[in-house]
Amino acid sequence: MRTDYRLGIDAGGTFTDFVLAEKSGETRLYKALSTPADPTLAIRNGLTLISEDLGASIGEIISKCDLCINGTTVGLNALIQHKGAKTGLICTKGHEDSIEIRNGHKEDGYRYDAEYPPAVMLAPRYLRRGVEERVLSTGEVRTPLNEQQVREACEHFLSEGVESVAISFVWSVLRPEHERRAAEIVREMMPDAIVTLGSLLYPQIREYTRTSTAITNAYLAPILKKYVTSVDSYFREQGAQYPVRYFQSNGGLAIGEAMSDRSVYAINSGPASAPTAGLHVTRPFGDENVITVDMGGTSFDITLTYGGQSNLNKNIDFLRYRIGVPMIQVETLGAGGGSIGWIDDMGLLQMGPQSAGSDPGPACYSQGGTEPTTTDVNLVLGYLSPDGLVGGRLPLDRQKAEEAIRTKIAEPLGLSLEKAAYGMFTIVNANMVNGIRRVSIERGYDPRDFVLVCAGGATGAHITALAREMGIKKILVNKLASGLCAFGQIISDVKYNYMATCPVRLDNDEAVQRIGALFEEIEAQGVAHLKADGFEEDRIEIRRSLEMRYVGQVHECTVEVGNFAIDAAGIEKLKEAFHRRHEQLYTYAEPNSIVEVVNLESTLYGLVDKPAVASLAAGTDVDAAIKGSRNAIFSADGTSQRVPVIDGDKLGAGSVVTGPAIIEEITTTVVIEPGWQAELHERGSYVLTPAETA
Repeated sequence: MRTDYRLGIDAGGTFTDFVLAEKSGETRLYKALSTPADPTLAIRNGLTLISEDLGASIGEIISKCDLCINGTTVGLNALIQHKGAKTGLICTKGHEDSIEIRNGHKEDGYRYDAEYPPAVMLAPRYLRRGVEERVLSTGEVRTPLNEQQVREACEHFLSEGVESVAISFVWSVLRPEHERRAAEIVREMMPDAIVTLGSLLYPQIREYTRTSTAITNAYLAPILKKYVTSVDSYFREQGAQYPVRYFQSNGGLAIGEAMSDRSVYAINSGPASAPTAGLHVTRPFGDENVITVDMGGTSFDITLTYGGQSNLNKNIDFLRYRIGVPMIQVETLGAGGGSIGWIDDMGLLQMGPQSAGSDPGPACYSQGGTEPTTTDVNLVLGYLSPDGLVGGRLPLDRQKAEEAIRTKIAEPLGLSLEKAAYGMFTIVNANMVNGIRRVSIERGYDPRDFVLVCAGGATGAHITALAREMGIKKILVNKLASGLCAFGQIISDVKYNYMATCPVRLDNDEAVQRIGALFEEIEAQGVAHLKADGFEEDRIEIRRSLEMRYVGQVHECTVEVGNFAIDAAGIEKLKEAFHRRHEQLYTYAEPNSIVEVVNLESTLYGLVDKPAVASLAAGTDVDAAIKGSRNAIFSADGTSQRVPVIDGDKLGAGSVVTGPAIIEEITTTVVIEPGWQAELHERGSYVLTPAETA
């Protein structure tokens, strides 16, 4: 079967982005309004746009795709809104409340706030049942599993309408037999329920983390299963020759079946592809230190890549729930195009985190929204075209934007419309700058050493203001910026994380045998999984890491290691790698102290062929691309100035635009502030630099 295309779909809170890459290297970008009530409707609407543009039926297009990839916010939205499945927990008797005890403290930032409310429990107390069983830290079974109590728990769950069950026993990572037997009983008595085993999903030490991760997975599993089943069925009906791939929070692809079983990996699905996309944009320039910022309609997502390596988080509190599995580190703020401006009780102007989303949307959308939003601000400041967004498909009403800002912000604060709008613009920028500082300065990185990559449809209007505030001297805005995460999906590989617990000291002869055997065991599982998925041996890549610490330390750090043999010499390499990593993180190492391993992990990649990249034709006549001008405001005094508006489609490689100016692409607008200039590179990226250093 001849394949001509690769399709990436990224469902956001306001827009769903579609990137269609052709074998020739040409890449097309489409947008459809998201439909949170039925996410699959947005997919159908977007594919209809593609069908109309190409003059071919949806079935013809889908049948000629080698990969159809979907990044979804279904799991994230269910967790935010607490609209997951009714979930029960079966755990070791006496440990029913571990998820509320939470290791004895609240999340960072609220530890000493007595009035901070507890998190909503995904498995409420009446649906948590303890059963008699006990495995010791040595792996010895002290108390056999009480199967009758498991059956009684199932009867209780059936009477309460439980849809999904998490099973997490103490030290099950050493002896998973009890969890497996309990699962057999649950499946026997509750054949319609989805079952999650903590020792299978997160087979590592940390009881609270493992239990919380299992519950979160169980809570989301029925939602993801329904979504995946619906999407898979639709694509099969349209003639898809290959299974749909779904983007995971760990930065890789997986088939739908894996996403249903490991739903917790779908929580941050959409923005997790940003680092891959950011590195792709910077590769022609040789930059490997990248901060990628993505401002959509609802949120502002920030990821950081240093030396070509993206930051991964494990064992973190995400939306107040402890998640153990690896996730691309994403800082998310309520600062999108739909972020609502409001005045607090102290009379201070605030922006977000509340969002108008896609329904009703900003006031200027004319869909019933009356609150002033960031999009309304950008329209009033002259940054956005009054003709509308997405090539005019989404018309904008400037009068309604002005009315919302005037009545809700300007008049209550005694400001002119222009000053109020610029004040709102400044505040939302300050919120975004604070987020960038959290992922950079607060983690020891100097943002001036990084390139700022623009993603998301709304970011281009703010990007030079953000860079100016952070002291960043180089910005890259790709022509696909508004769908950059969707593009990141189509250039990503299949990725699975396999973990095991391995508490062993590296001064012990047992270490050689245990570590080597465990790596071989979990990697054999991963290789078999990828081969069943159609990958040949030479298209499979393995990367290893261990969580290690000095004996006596409470916390461990993750150390990336090579795939060398785990023999006596290999153990010395592990020690050396840990000492180096410890010194990087904490400025010191203790070479004479004993090192111990806590957990190990193998990440297996199924390498996917990347689509070709087209080059732009040369062209430096900027005047020919000017399609008009309009007033724009760049200062707090509200003074406007006339600036040229440039049709990005008419610019060629080498074209240089000096600010102030506005470049309009079909799906995004790039505002070039005074003192900045943009040069279009042949790979389709605008390179923005301060004019004096360009």
